[in-house]
Amino acid sequence: MFEKLELMLKKFEELTELIANPEVIADQERWQKLVKEHSQMSGAIELYKRYLALQDSIKECKEIIDDGSDADMTALAKEELNQAKKDEEQVVQDLKIALLPVDPNDDNNVIVEVRAGAGGEEGGLFGAELVRMYMRFAERMRWKVKEIDMNYTELGGAKEVTFMISGTGAYAKLKYESGVHRVQRVPETESQGRVHTSTATVAILPEAPDIQIEILEKDLKIDTYRSSGAGGQHVNKTESAVRITHLPTGIVVASQDERSQIKNREQAMNVLKSRLYDYYSSKAESEYAANRRTQVGSGDRSEKIRTYNFPQNRVTDHRIGMTIYSLDSFMDGDIFEMIEALQLANQNALLSKLDD
Repeated sequence: MFEKLELMLKKFEELTELIANPEVIADQERWQKLVKEHSQMSGAIELYKRYLALQDSIKECKEIIDDGSDADMTALAKEELNQAKKDEEQVVQDLKIALLPVDPNDDNNVIVEVRAGAGGEEGGLFGAELVRMYMRFAERMRWKVKEIDMNYTELGGAKEVTFMISGTGAYAKLKYESGVHRVQRVPETESQGRVHTSTATVAILPEAPDIQIEILEKDLKIDTYRSSGAGGQHVNKTESAVRITHLPTGIVVASQDERSQIKNREQAMNVLKSRLYDYYSSKAESEYAANRRTQVGSGDRSEKIRTYNFPQNRVTDHRIGMTIYSLDSFMDGDIFEMIEALQLANQNALLSKLDD
């Protein structure tokens, strides 16, 4: 680790000189890339410099203690040595965290897809509540939400709902939400008061980075239809909504939020690009499954990740064994505590792998 840090320090010093060079500043595109790289390294470098300073302090204290000619100075050096060693332990731990691999998608916007699972209409109604939960969370984070394809049942349940959340770090916070969400409660239509179990599926996709993904026109089947709102009520009388099927993969995306067919097509293509990026990157990386397991479970849509128990006012995440007894506020978007716990669990899993 320290060999890597020494190389990083040299690179950091080189970057510091480069970004102050007038010739480099004149090339704004290159300068901005270098500044970004410099900024990304600064946290780890600051910690490493702190570590080096502590090493000097520990060395000095040991020299005073070994000399032993001044009793007061020796006693003071022993106190400083104990504190410096404690600080050293903390800095080393912080350095390990700073050097953990960073998910390149963490700062990306996300595409959220919610679908009704088991339980019929009740699963759809729960899915609609999850949609609201994520939108309320986005609102609390001051992120923007853009509806893409909001397909609801007559009773307002979510059949298939797709929307985008735009904001710094959106994927970093929401990526652990992918999977099967289970609800346990008494449906309004249940006359015997029995608790039913239903599910909804959530998929969190990072907005595709600015890379070239080849999508051939011959591989696409494009259908147009009339946009409709909740309960099937038509929003307009023209076929402005667009559904695109990518024939080689079978991936289907749709957009009906915009009034213009052209804009809906553009929006659907952006979603398709993200879906294909997720699909091909998953398929291409041979260690993909192992890497995902370090991220608090596989994140697979077939994995049951969380149970929302309404009679007991609790929500339990099965991956980390965490239960929160404030379901009302959780469903209103107050999911910060759970997200932080999931991020910490992922961090600890990665640190454990690093120590092996």
